[in-house]
Amino acid sequence: MARHPLTRTRPLLATLGTAALLAACATSTSPGAVGIQRQQLLMVPAATVNAEAAKGFNQLSSAASSKGKLNSDPAITKRVRDVGFRLIKEVPVFRPDAQKWAWEINVFDSEEVNAFCAPGGKIGVYTGIVRKLELSDDELAAVMGHEIAHALREHSREQVSQQALSGAVVQGIAASSHSSAAGALAAAGAQFFLHLPFSRDMELEADVMGLELMARAGYDPRHAPDVWRKMQRLSGGKEPVQFFSTHPNSASRIAALEAAVPKVMPLYQARAAVNPVR
Repeated sequence: MARHPLTRTRPLLATLGTAALLAACATSTSPGAVGIQRQQLLMVPAATVNAEAAKGFNQLSSAASSKGKLNSDPAITKRVRDVGFRLIKEVPVFRPDAQKWAWEINVFDSEEVNAFCAPGGKIGVYTGIVRKLELSDDELAAVMGHEIAHALREHSREQVSQQALSGAVVQGIAASSHSSAAGALAAAGAQFFLHLPFSRDMELEADVMGLELMARAGYDPRHAPDVWRKMQRLSGGKEPVQFFSTHPNSASRIAALEAAVPKVMPLYQARAAVNPVR
């Protein structure tokens, strides 16, 4: 007689519960100068999350390419990649292994005011955010640094793990294939990893980690809050706009960034003194 799906789920729940206890003290990055030390739940294998994210990134890029919307503006593409790869050189301060990720940076011709960095280092920047906000290189570095920080901290993996533990995903896993993690991620869909809304803590972590990345890369961290001021003007004071659209609001983020600037200014000044961006 076949066992009821709920019966099959119980051992898996017990396994996940044990894994959760073991993983609860994990943190995916070093604290850096900004001191990020929050403990994370990281149950789902990183390799599985990264593979699904890469698949989704490739699908999104292929679809854009077929419409002539991928890297179609050479000037913006070069600028975005120059800033992005300069930031990527600084990722070892938070996690040395990330330097070996298969980093990719694509620019999507779209009116969306948006950008992302999928797990494993797949970066997408929409022309809408560059053009509509008229981003300077410092501001572009703040945007991209924020997104790179999400990937370094494995926020997507953390949220998938949280969902698995809560049982929302586990029920579907138990009734599907033997590859529990792969089943959950496939069901979530590629867009889950490319446009996943993050929690308040995760967003603030990405803000200040991105601030440190840009400072170390030689971009002036004092201009990071300007991105949010521009966001406020673009939205007419009605939050949120699509980019960074969940938590917290722009005023809170501006305040948090301004408070963190003194921690990273010495890094920026030291880098600018020996190797200025311009």
